Amino acid sequence: MVQRTAGPDGGAPLRRTPRQARSKARLALLLRAAERILVEEGVEALTTTRVAAEAKVSVGSLYQYLPDRGAIIDALASGYFARLEGVLDDLTRSAADERWDDPVGVLVDTCAGVYRAEHGFRALWFGSGLTERTRAADREHKRRMADGVRRILLALGVARDDERLARACHAAILAADALAQEAFRRTPEGDTDLLDEAKAMLRGYFAEVVARYEQG
Repeated sequence: MVQRTAGPDGGAPLRRTPRQARSKARLALLLRAAERILVEEGVEALTTTRVAAEAKVSVGSLYQYLPDRGAIIDALASGYFARLEGVLDDLTRSAADERWDDPVGVLVDTCAGVYRAEHGFRALWFGSGLTERTRAADREHKRRMADGVRRILLALGVARDDERLARACHAAILAADALAQEAFRRTPEGDTDLLDEAKAMLRGYFAEVVARYEQG
């Protein structure tokens, strides 16, 4: 039975975690090769043999970290999640200083920009090869994204930190994610009309959330 450890970012499991710079560089090389295949040929082409050939390394080298297709998919998804969460962290740090006129517009436009840039994310998510581990990781990812939205609202000073706020932010992320996925299924650039509808929906919802706190 394959023994796996958590990936470098604490997400997707690997056969073994790279410690040295050289090993980390090799894993990054493998994942870049896997992403090229994913974007150009689809998730079905993500075999260990194909990825090793694309990366110009031996299959044995790949097996040190990524023993099967599921591990490749999990590792790619983990990287995409981490990048999207990093963007949200950046927004959280700037929220209080910049005092946006339209926080929802900033959030939706920024996340849509990540969708546009991450061709591999779209190819993976719209394919049929997601693993149960990746689906579970996505549920946790959405909870972390919801927490990011909660922190932004707190930084903006428009809500109090309680369980109700956390629940509202989670609901908003679930709704926004569904609309964003549909918008990018329609066109690689994202259906702007549908994204505008998402903004209108979220503005109304968060206006109600903020009003609850103003009413005590």
